[in-house]
Formats: sequence, C-alpha cells, structure tokens
Amino acid sequence: MSQTKSMTTKQIVLTSRPKGTPTPEDFRIENVELQAMKENELLLQGIYYSVDPYMRGRMNDTKSYTAPFKVGHPIEGGVVAKVIGSKLADFKTGDIVLGLLPWSEKIVALATGVKKIDATKVPPSYYLGILGMPGLTAYFGLMDITKPKAGETVVVSGAAGAVGVVVGQIAKIQGCRVIGIAGSHDKIKLLKEEFGFDEAINYKTTADIRQEIARLCPNGVDVYFDNVGGTISDAVISNVNFHARIALCGQISLYNSTEVPMGPRLQPMLLTRSVLLQGFIISNYQSRFPEGIQQLAQWLTAGKLKYTETIIHGFTQLPVALIGLFKGENKGKMVVEA
Repeated sequence: MSQTKSMTTKQIVLTSRPKGTPTPEDFRIENVELQAMKENELLLQGIYYSVDPYMRGRMNDTKSYTAPFKVGHPIEGGVVAKVIGSKLADFKTGDIVLGLLPWSEKIVALATGVKKIDATKVPPSYYLGILGMPGLTAYFGLMDITKPKAGETVVVSGAAGAVGVVVGQIAKIQGCRVIGIAGSHDKIKLLKEEFGFDEAINYKTTADIRQEIARLCPNGVDVYFDNVGGTISDAVISNVNFHARIALCGQISLYNSTEVPMGPRLQPMLLTRSVLLQGFIISNYQSRFPEGIQQLAQWLTAGKLKYTETIIHGFTQLPVALIGLFKGENKGKMVVEA
C-alpha cells in the first residue's frame, strides 16, 4: 500500500510543563494532516502505547540523559504498531513493529527507527514490557549491578510495577529470598500468590517500614533494587548488610516534587558498611539488549517468569494512563491499547 492522498490523524501534544503531578490540562488532543511517505519511510497504525515513569522527567526543561519533550509537540514513547503502508521491500503491510514514536494514531516514520517483532508467540504488548525496556531494566540492573547470590535477601521497591515484578522473579530464579514493597492489599496478594515473593510490605498501611523490614529480613538486606526513593529507600538502606549492593533504577516518589525534599544522610552508612550504590539507565546496556531479550524469553517460555499488564483502552486515554501511573493505578506494565 502507498499513501496517495492526504490523511488526518489524532495526536497528543504537551501543552505546558507540569508543576508537580501532571494534570489533563498539560495535554491536548489535536487533529493533524500526515505528511506523505518518502523513500525509506513507513505508514504505521499504533496498536499499543507505553506510559513510563521516566516520561515525567522529560516534561521538565532540564538537562538529563535524554532531551526534554517540546511544548506544542507530541509526546513520544515506546509504541507497537502495524505497517499499513511501506516504501521498502523489507516491510510489508501487516508487519508488526516496535519503535520510539510520537503519540499519534497514525505515524509516518523512517524504517530505520523501528524493528520488526514476532507477535505470534507472545502478546505484542509484551515488547513494551517484559521483553522491552522494563524487562531489560530488571535483568541488567539486578544481574549486572547487584549480582545476587543464592541464599541472599533481596528487597524490591515499586515491586508490583513493570520492572519490580520481573526483578523479584529473577531474584527467585537465582535462589534468593525476596521481599517486595507495594502500595495496596491487592498488589501484596499479587506479589506473593502470583509472582512468588516470599514476603511483601504495604507501605501505605505499615506504621514503621524500617522496623517491618528488620522483622522480615532478620539476616539483613544484601540487595536492594530501588524504584521509588524517598522514605521507603531510607528505611530499606538502614537495614543493609556489609557489602550490600543497591541498583538505583528509579525515584518515582520524588518525580513530582516541587521542592527538594530533605532526608537522612545515607553516605556514612554506605561508607561504613562498604555498600555499592550504582545508578543506571537502560540505554547503558543497548549493545547487550539481544542477550537480555534472549534470556528473558527463555525464562518466559519455560514458565519461570510470569507477567501482568494493566491495559487502558482508547488512544485518547494516554494522558489519563500516564497520570494514573504516578498514583499507583497499575499492576505490572501500564499500556494503552488504541
């Protein structure tokens, strides 16, 4: 199929930089005319769109590891799409592709910016989750940075999120005792009954998280996978062992803060207990993505890894889904199905 006439589509743009938690007013849905396909371009129909915590940082006009979103331009993120028009022999109508693409129902994109995925063995949305950025983040953050050993105690914050559920299961595969921290009774039940966590803590109903971690981790904490930061991480780090390892993956509890919060000074504890604390972003491991995907797929096929998704229906619900992410409304990976 070739694009022979003008075509309009809906897109979602950033209208203003949020102060604190994003609101619906920070986004706008608009109809635009698509440009005609040129050589080496594809016409795509979005199927699944990813919403991720890192997107909040890109809404700020500050220097970071990736460029900020531009006000008045579409938000962009991970998208699984179907090819509905092609200027290349390598891509046929009906092919399913994955790429970092704008929040638009239909998209004209360079073929070099997407890759074909096999949607016959797993749901295509898994390439935004367990076989995508969250799964790879869990795999490399845990295995490469913390190097868990059988018999060690691993604590995961944000444990019921897209990354956390995978971290906990990989730690179990490695023979570790795993404690998850999440924010609802349903999530605690999910972690223990569905994903095999040994224990789980509801931080919203636990009066003293530090004391509860000490109770559930009588031998101390050897590995901490930090997805949230804030007071939860203060409590976990106060219980770490000598030579503990901490993978600093996310700080979602702080992303919407309008001022710098004051917390405990943790450096003396890290120093005196010879603790390794390493921050990372998943693009650090880009050259090793095939290795990670192969291992995750192998565990998934063997039934050693399970996964869950929160699927919101309707393209225009993307801002609602993203805002919901910061309220903890997701179990596992949050995606929007167009």
